Amino acid sequence: MAATGVAGLMAQRVPFIVAELGRDADPFMLHLYAALAEKERSLIAERTKAALASKRASGARLGNPTNLTHAGALVSDLLPVVLAIRQTGAKTLEAMSQALNQRGIRTARGGAWRASSVANLVVRAQRISALQQSLL
Repeated sequence: MAATGVAGLMAQRVPFIVAELGRDADPFMLHLYAALAEKERSLIAERTKAALASKRASGARLGNPTNLTHAGALVSDLLPVVLAIRQTGAKTLEAMSQALNQRGIRTARGGAWRASSVANLVVRAQRISALQQSLL
């Protein structure tokens, strides 16, 4: 089984430059810092899951249900535009985001489109489609 994370990269002899330690960082210190960072990441995940479970158990509704209808309408309105942009030869998410921006179409929050926001739009469209199919 291949090692993951910083230890795996170090095993592959990937060079590291650490701002705090400089170019000649001791590999042992790098392992320690990486292990501490991984542990903190897992503790944060555990605390977040516990807090969300506690909120759910107390009856709190998570998410933003008022935005759900708006997001669905946005997907329905924009999906044909994105599909038309794809038909013109824009195959990458970056190309699609540039085409949306060139057409003056803004995101739901009024910002410029980025590749990640186009990806989010496509994922929402897939989820809505799957939900509609399950209701039939």
